[in-house]
Amino acid sequence: MKKRVWAGILLLSAMLLNTTACSKGVPTSAVSEPVSLSGKLTATFIDVGQGDATLIQAPSGKVLLIDGGPKDGEVAVLSTLKSKGIRQLSIIATHEDADHITALDNVVNTYDVDKVYLPKMPTKATVTMERFANAVKTKGLKFTSAKAGVSVDLGVGVTAVLLAPVKDTYDQDNNYSAVLKVSYGDTSFLFTGDAEGESERDMIASGANLKATVLKVGHHGSRSSSTDPFMKAVSPKYAVIEVGPNSYGHPTSTILNRLSSSGIKTYRTDQQGTVTAVSDGKSVTFTTEK
Repeated sequence: MKKRVWAGILLLSAMLLNTTACSKGVPTSAVSEPVSLSGKLTATFIDVGQGDATLIQAPSGKVLLIDGGPKDGEVAVLSTLKSKGIRQLSIIATHEDADHITALDNVVNTYDVDKVYLPKMPTKATVTMERFANAVKTKGLKFTSAKAGVSVDLGVGVTAVLLAPVKDTYDQDNNYSAVLKVSYGDTSFLFTGDAEGESERDMIASGANLKATVLKVGHHGSRSSSTDPFMKAVSPKYAVIEVGPNSYGHPTSTILNRLSSSGIKTYRTDQQGTVTAVSDGKSVTFTTEK
């Protein structure tokens, strides 16, 4: 009887040793473990007038600035970064329009910048774009191509992936816009730049998961963006329109009606000022400051 007991103990010990040895041979990166959510992800839609500028602060401490607004919004961008104590960040310029990049040369010159993402598109020979490109070059940086499938590092627990541009060439410059989806826990944000209908159709055709809790409405609420099929694919609970006084009719009644008829709670920087969305990984709360 004793011999049988000892034999069982020896067999169990051998199995445990073998299991331990095997586990030591597996790289930690290959072990799938759930990431616990701690902290909050904040997206600040800065009131820059007729233009875009959004600051993302991840729970890890990583920071991403999407676009830099027009000339009239440059002070707002720089003061927001200063007030939040930002020292290091990455940048996505969704495309080369002046109402999206004007403050970016000053941001690059002033802050410790990790990466600068920009879609490959026919370069606009503008003073604004030239200043931005020169600032990037002077800092010893290079533009990282912003295109579908490229990941942006926002730290543990946050997934950030570019969903557009899908194609290499478009007839309309706005369709080159970098579109970023940021996911944190059960919540997600979709930042669309000025992407219009053609780009939206390409994203749908690509099979990308477009569903998001919060949508940054494309092209300031122009009717050339936020097409019905795209809105159905995204199915947002909230929408933010970055817009200011303009002669284009932005945001159009077509888009406003599409949002309201779908029961989407909509915020506008021209009416409510800077809009801040905070996610705890389960839900998103909003505050505004005019």
